Amino acid sequence: MFELLFCSSVTILPDYLFRRYVQGKRLGHEITLFSVWYELRWGLTLCVLLTVSLITLVFYFHPSSTNVTAMFRTVSILPERNGRVSEVYVGISDEVKEGQPLFKLDDTAQQAAAATARSRLAELDANAQLAEAQIDAAQAQLDASNSALDLANIEYDRNVELNKRNPNVVAQRELDRLQAQVKSAQGQVDAAKAQLETARKTLQVQIPAQKASAQAQLDEAQVQIDKSLVTAGTDGQLQQFTLRPGDVVNPMLRPAGIMVPAGAGRNQFVAGFDQISAEVLKVGMIGEITCPSRPMDVIPVFVTEVQDVYASGQFRSTDNLADVTTNRQPGTVLVFMAPIYKADEGKITLGSRCVANAYTSNYEKLEDPDLGLGTFVFYHVVDTVAIIHAAILRAQTLLLPVRTLVLGGH
Repeated sequence: MFELLFCSSVTILPDYLFRRYVQGKRLGHEITLFSVWYELRWGLTLCVLLTVSLITLVFYFHPSSTNVTAMFRTVSILPERNGRVSEVYVGISDEVKEGQPLFKLDDTAQQAAAATARSRLAELDANAQLAEAQIDAAQAQLDASNSALDLANIEYDRNVELNKRNPNVVAQRELDRLQAQVKSAQGQVDAAKAQLETARKTLQVQIPAQKASAQAQLDEAQVQIDKSLVTAGTDGQLQQFTLRPGDVVNPMLRPAGIMVPAGAGRNQFVAGFDQISAEVLKVGMIGEITCPSRPMDVIPVFVTEVQDVYASGQFRSTDNLADVTTNRQPGTVLVFMAPIYKADEGKITLGSRCVANAYTSNYEKLEDPDLGLGTFVFYHVVDTVAIIHAAILRAQTLLLPVRTLVLGGH
């Protein structure tokens, strides 16, 4: 409408004035409702052509988008294990710092497992002391067996020597008995050595291995106990954190709540422009946004990044071949914008749905001394008509409360 009124003021209005005051035709006589087209045909034709050209020029070089959002990332609060909540340390929407405790899960079973592991370690320490006593007893038994073996050998050797001197002094039966006694004493020595070695292996190998296993069980139980206390992974603010003691949480199915990290999405607006605007959208481009959450306020912004891919073209490998006809919805050019002035930072609530304009600037091109006259005029026209889009945005800002509250029926 604004473009039509502007174009009619330089086409239809001069045509009417010429026919009224130069040709002498009067409104309601020669110029009637039925003769308007014939009498003002030049003005009407030029008005339509100029209006279409102006609208095309404005919306191409100064694109607009109604899909603008202050998007932000959320972090799900998840424990590392299943469990029932025993304590909650924060409120519904508290601000938290990294490492701050949020809630605690019931750890009765884990504490019992840790106590069992500690008892097992204490038992193994007692077994180690017992093994040391068994080593001392085995060593004493070995010494006694060696002494008995030495006595048996001495007695056997003495009788053998006597038998050599006089075969009739010692009976063969007595020699056999003494030899068997030596073998028995040797067996007792071997048994004592084996018993001593067993006691040493128990102290040096078996008990340390059992202690290592019990310590591993204690460490595992302690890890599970530590997992019972859930802390904040980063600075942020909790949102709708209604967790209460007795609730059951599950890292796969039932998260405990949601947190918005500090600075997530702050002073960053994501806008989706039509693909036809891809050629004019550049990093550093100046723009403006207005949001219902901040009515009657226009915030100057600039383009910080232009995404070089369209989301509508993505696909994930599956068992079926991809067919481009399934992506009927054209993707938009994703543009990231940020406020120009520090005073405007933080004004817009995260998640707000806004309207944005981006304005093409040919200032540097107009400074070129070798620029042709036609191109110079064209660039001037492009930069000048940006005021039309800026005026439309401000008109939308003024009408937004009326359209929302009155005409929208809210």
